[in-house]
Amino acid sequence: MPQVVIENPILNSPFAEPKRHFRFTDEGITDEIEESRRESAYFVPIPKVKQKHRLQLALSDEWTADRVEKNPFINDIRRSVSTWRNLGWPGVTPISRQLLEYWTEPGRERKLFFCQIEALETLIYITEVAPTLNDVWIQNNIRQANDRTNPLLNRMACKMATGSGKTVVMGMLIAWQALNKFADNSDPRFSDTFLIVSPGITIRDRLRVLQPNDPQNYYRQRDILPADMLETLQNASILITNFHAFRRRERGDAARLTKRILAQGSTADPFVESDGEMVRRVCRSLGNKRKIVVINDEAHHCYRSLPAGEKLDQKDEKLDQEDEKRVLEARVWISGIEAVKAKIGVKAVYDLSATPFFLRGSGYQEGTLFPWVVSDFSLIDAIESGIVKIPRVPVADNALTGDQPTYRNLWTRISKELPKRGRRSEDVNVEPRLPVELEGALESLYNHYKQSFQLWEQNTLARENGLTAPVFIVVCSTTLVSKLIFDHIAGWEKTFPDGAKRVQAGALPLFSNEQDGAWTRRPNTLLIDSEQLESGEGMSADFKQIAAREIEEFRAEYRIRYPGRDADDITNEDLLREVMNTVGKPGKLGEGIRCVVSVSMLSEGWDANTVTHILGVRAFGTQLLCEQVVGRGLRRISYAPGDDGLLEPEYAEVYGVPFSFIPCSGTTKTVKPGLHPTRVRALEERIASEITFPRLTGYRYELPTDRIAATFTADSRYSLSTADLPTETEIAGIIGSSATHSLDDLRRTRMQEVAFRLAKRTLELKLYEGVNRPWLFPQLLTITRNWLEQCVTCKDHTFPQLFLLSAYADAAAERIYQSIVSAASGDPALLPVLRPYDPVGSTRVVDFDTIKPTARTDQARCHVSHVVADSRWEFKMADTLESMPEVVRYVKNQGLGFTIPYTINGQQHSYIPDFIVHVDDGLGSNDLLNLIVEVSGQDLKEKTEKVHAARSLWVPAVNNHGGYGRWAFVEVTDPWDAEGTIRAVTSTGAQQERAAAWLG
Repeated sequence: MPQVVIENPILNSPFAEPKRHFRFTDEGITDEIEESRRESAYFVPIPKVKQKHRLQLALSDEWTADRVEKNPFINDIRRSVSTWRNLGWPGVTPISRQLLEYWTEPGRERKLFFCQIEALETLIYITEVAPTLNDVWIQNNIRQANDRTNPLLNRMACKMATGSGKTVVMGMLIAWQALNKFADNSDPRFSDTFLIVSPGITIRDRLRVLQPNDPQNYYRQRDILPADMLETLQNASILITNFHAFRRRERGDAARLTKRILAQGSTADPFVESDGEMVRRVCRSLGNKRKIVVINDEAHHCYRSLPAGEKLDQKDEKLDQEDEKRVLEARVWISGIEAVKAKIGVKAVYDLSATPFFLRGSGYQEGTLFPWVVSDFSLIDAIESGIVKIPRVPVADNALTGDQPTYRNLWTRISKELPKRGRRSEDVNVEPRLPVELEGALESLYNHYKQSFQLWEQNTLARENGLTAPVFIVVCSTTLVSKLIFDHIAGWEKTFPDGAKRVQAGALPLFSNEQDGAWTRRPNTLLIDSEQLESGEGMSADFKQIAAREIEEFRAEYRIRYPGRDADDITNEDLLREVMNTVGKPGKLGEGIRCVVSVSMLSEGWDANTVTHILGVRAFGTQLLCEQVVGRGLRRISYAPGDDGLLEPEYAEVYGVPFSFIPCSGTTKTVKPGLHPTRVRALEERIASEITFPRLTGYRYELPTDRIAATFTADSRYSLSTADLPTETEIAGIIGSSATHSLDDLRRTRMQEVAFRLAKRTLELKLYEGVNRPWLFPQLLTITRNWLEQCVTCKDHTFPQLFLLSAYADAAAERIYQSIVSAASGDPALLPVLRPYDPVGSTRVVDFDTIKPTARTDQARCHVSHVVADSRWEFKMADTLESMPEVVRYVKNQGLGFTIPYTINGQQHSYIPDFIVHVDDGLGSNDLLNLIVEVSGQDLKEKTEKVHAARSLWVPAVNNHGGYGRWAFVEVTDPWDAEGTIRAVTSTGAQQERAAAWLG
């Protein structure tokens, strides 16, 4: 079925109940309009992926009936509330009626969204009206849901799409509860005391607008209350905190060992706060108040996991670090509220979230909706009402590889190529290198960003009114990855042979922090660690070191903007938090930021409304995480309706976030367990058997230092095609217009610049060798121009300017370099090119799960717990290695990251041999032979190329280096004769032959 194109997806006014929606079928979205409101259902719709011929694929995000289930509980409540609304809200208190009439007054200058009013109508109906009518089933269902999941609490949740105004709803809720309590202090349904809990400091600080005495309070700013009611609300007690405050703090300054001794035999740790002490500390400002109302913002972070014996999701047996951290934080949050209830009493808990779902690790089926949700205004509802931007994701490209567009689920393509360690000191002068798919994604998305930026520059009136530049955000997995991308985007510092340092421009000019060889005073790109800043704890030393320059620049800016304040009194954390939270805010520290590179998920409270482009460079283990990161770009810039009362569509372009449906059912179901995996890991007690190895990206030769020439051969040829990287990517939202991103700006670069940059890269990567040789550049430039003219073929609408991308430039540099080696006189020595970030690998890093066959290893010979084998030959090989007296230690190369680079048909590949073995070949335990063992099956051309690369390139290069010990390679074609094969390689005669070869 072809992709449906709906130019304008906005059908409804944001200020009235939705009356129309686009019909979905098992095939997906249609352009047919249903003249009714969409029912609440379990789904998060996005566009499906297209094949090359514009047919949709049957992938995991396919729209099928079994992935959609109506929410009968929510829909029944919605119908009851609608009937009650049409009757004029009978059965409510005078205060509640006064509020409802004020919120819905037709002549309001600042109208509230319908979804905001409906959320409060639902809570008012359930609290005040349903018990007096025949709708007691609502409270019974809520009670049963809480008995199963929150046995100590009375929770109700409102599901509201990101950007639909949850903070306003919290203000309306506080006003409804408090004003009713002030009107009748004896009414047990209401309270004038509130504890608002947020997931981080950003949201906590932003929620200060819920304090009636705040200068920017929402009651006045968003016209939630008239002046006389706002005056009365000043008497309410409102405490706003982040859930981290519920963590029990240590007390006393005794040494750790002393504490351990004194705590023996005690059920409670005497050196950690009790529940009562924690509650008194957190709720001190509430005085003697009892029976309070708790409001959880982003409440999907707060839940009680099922005990292990009751788990309904058997897939949760193995959690990654992020899962475990999320489960721990949820436990801290829910336990804190339970402690507050036990000590001072909690009347009710109101939850607000765009994604109130159970996640992996909760014990429930992942994606299950919290059963205490009572109202729902989904993302698709928000899109059709024009309340949020429309996220557009890649649906097709011209790369024609894989089952999804290249930039859809980017992480699976690039994760293995990203650094695990920081750059070495000898490599800091080399331009940061990204995987080609990542660089292509940045370039493609940036090219589209420039169009948005140009439109902003041309809109003089909007700029005068305070509209800041559009914002591009990159969400990364680790500090190392974010630093690499930041250097590529914003620029990096290079040290020249004379000791002078000069800033090199970033690859994306609008985001570069370089000007005239120095750092700009006001950065265009910000590097941030959102998670560290959100916790309220100190930043790590690594991040402080990386961000030191930024911090000082912002501190200087702070002095200029706020001359009456002492910039030295503000902490680094507070300073960066201020910058992050004011991105896109005119007159603030963050107003000039165009690009944010975040180490972790940007805070849910991050409310920049100028985000137009999002790139995910991390794993997304759950669909909730996908929706959360996409949510950072959903806030609209303009809410001004047109003559028809509808808003104009706004879009957010999203790469690298595999946003898909959340396949849930309304109830939890038992899931059949799959195969039980084996955890394979390095064991600390076996550290004596650790094996290390060099990590290579290629090979180089020692060449003449004064004059070079080139001889082009068949191996010098290079063909560019879209099989490796798309030059066009089509993006689309679930509805609304589509767009095409391209690399046309790259195509327009002059060929002289292409040749110049290729020659420069070849000089730096291949001919630098620790000494700058600028006199070689003119010769190299001539060779490069000749290579571009004679050896490059462009297929399928590609163009030679693609060599400006790092990965292609590296491949071109390799071919140019080999052509120079071919023309060199004599026999130049072969040397290794080590990985710039992590040149040495180790068995220490092994830790993974597998369902492949495994066997436990000898604790005296192997650092890793198991051998993972693809065939019985490999098990036999491992058994032989454990019995040979010459073998000191060994490891199966699984999850180790040991690869041998080689080339076949002009393309770069990585060969993964089977074993690394340390053998005592007669030279003693201090000079063991590092033996690479390959257990070969059928004879294939590719295997021949791999073996040749190991034996003739990798081993000689590493041995010539001299810093990684002695290495050799052996191919075992018969594991039952492995001992004989290995001993033939390690015999005295073989040693002498290798020594002769190494000496030349």
